[in-house]
Order: sequence, then C-alpha cells, then structure tokens
Amino acid sequence: MRGRRWRVVVLGLALVYFLVPLLSAAEFSLRTPGGGYGVANYLTIFGDEVLLSSLLVSLQIAVVTAVLVLLLVVPTAVWVRLRFPAAAALLESATILPIVVPPVVMAAGIAFVQANLGGPVFRTLFASSFTALTPFYVVLALPFAYRAVDNGLAAVPLRTLVEAARNLGASLPTALWRVVLPAIRSAVLGAAFLTLALVLGEIVIARILLYGDTFPVAIVEVGRSQAGVAVALTLASLVLTWLLLLAVSFAGSSRRSTP
Repeated sequence: MRGRRWRVVVLGLALVYFLVPLLSAAEFSLRTPGGGYGVANYLTIFGDEVLLSSLLVSLQIAVVTAVLVLLLVVPTAVWVRLRFPAAAALLESATILPIVVPPVVMAAGIAFVQANLGGPVFRTLFASSFTALTPFYVVLALPFAYRAVDNGLAAVPLRTLVEAARNLGASLPTALWRVVLPAIRSAVLGAAFLTLALVLGEIVIARILLYGDTFPVAIVEVGRSQAGVAVALTLASLVLTWLLLLAVSFAGSSRRSTP
C-alpha cells in the first residue's frame, strides 16, 4: 500500500512538472493584444509564407535524414548481429560519440570547414540548408536510431528468421526486406520518429552555420518581435511530434495484434 501511494505521489509530481509549463504556454499563446483570448497567434502560422516555407524545409530535411539513417542503421545492425556479434560493443561505442561530443563543438568544427575549405565539393555541400544540414543530422540521429533498431532486433529470433528465409530460397536482401523488417517494424518506426523529432527541434548547428530557413531558427526569429506567435509555433511543433509518436505507437500495436 505504501509503495502504491509513493507511485501516485511521483506520478502526480511528474504531471505537475510537465503540465503546468504546457498549460502556461498555451494560455500565453492564446492572449491577444487587446487583453482577451483568441487563436490569432495560431492563424498567423498559416498566413506567414516564411514560416510555412521554413516548416517545409525542415520536414524535407527530416524525412531525408530519417531515410538515410535507416538505410545505414538497419543493414549494419542486422549484419553485426548475424556475422560479427563480437563487434557489437565496438559499434555501440562508436555510435555513442555524437552524444559525447556537444552539438556546439560539432557546429564550431563544421563552421571552420565551411569558412576555410573551398573546392566544388564543399561549395556544393554548403550551398543550401538541405545539403549542408542533412549529413550532420544523420550523425546526430545515429545513437538514438541504432539503439531503437538494436533493441528491436534483440526482441526477435533474428538468426532463425534469416535462416528460415534463406532455406526457402530468399537472398539475404530479400530476407531483410520481407522477413526482418516486418518483424521489427515498430522499432524501425520508432527510430524514424526519433530522427524526425531531433531534426524538427535542432537549432544549434543551423544557427551557427547561418541557415535561417529552418523551422527552429524561424521560431527564434519570430520570438524576437512576436513572443505569442513563437510560443504558438512551439506548441504546434510539440503537438506535431506527439501525433507522430501516436502514429508510430498505433502502427506498432496494430502490427502486433495482426494474427
């Protein structure tokens, strides 16, 4: 009984900790200059072409980053578990490096390369926010995506599934696509969601590299003159992230309930 009361207390404190700032931000975002309340700040989002353009740019970067991360992580994690299980610890240590290195340090190094190295390759790389930010966001997302996919692989009999598919005549790529991926569908979707959330919220690298056409940077710029709109934008992006999480959870649960 005492343990149950403590769980209720901890849950209540957690709800207060998370809900009070959100409710305060929602109340502030609904304020109007005349002293009342309305949805004018949220309507500004849809009427501002700069904000919509920055959102589309960030979504484009996020989708491409998620695809590249999955193309890197899923085959590598499967190959290591099947062929080189002894290298799993080394790979895990390598993928954690982007977490150890602060984004500010990474951004400073990238800015040095941007300012001091020329050549057609680097000029093409830094020509736009899409080509400049996507490779570095892939690096930032690797630790989260790798652990999500690796946990999914640990929960299924990977070797048995692959050997059964190979005995039935499937090649290794076919076994990966037709057998392994459906088995770890929720883990792959979780990795994609984490990548999308990271890209939609990352501002340090984009800010230091002076790419102002991404959504997080646009929120900061709007906040300089329109605080209510900036808070509304933040809440809207948070709701979008929650919807993505719900979509991932629904897809995973529907897959598990399928006979």
